[in-house]
Amino acid sequence: MVSQAVKIMNPTGLHLRPAGNLCKEAMKFKSKVTFDYSGNTANAKSVLSVLGACIKSGDEITLICEGEDEEEALRTLVAYVESGLGE
Repeated sequence: MVSQAVKIMNPTGLHLRPAGNLCKEAMKFKSKVTFDYSGNTANAKSVLSVLGACIKSGDEITLICEGEDEEEALRTLVAYVESGLGE
């Protein structure tokens, strides 16, 4: 299991489009991908789970990857979040 904290930089937070982009990117990996936010855990491969976390701009989440490609998944997803999630 590997994890890393990352700050959400999108001006509107994780609304539908960036949440969908994050899920699409997370589903490329075999590893289980979740994130912690304010003591709650969300499945990064589920749009409803990501939206339900109500992440706003400037909030910090901790991405957690667990599985055979966890290192690559974490590295890729952190870079993707830092680049603005395709927005």
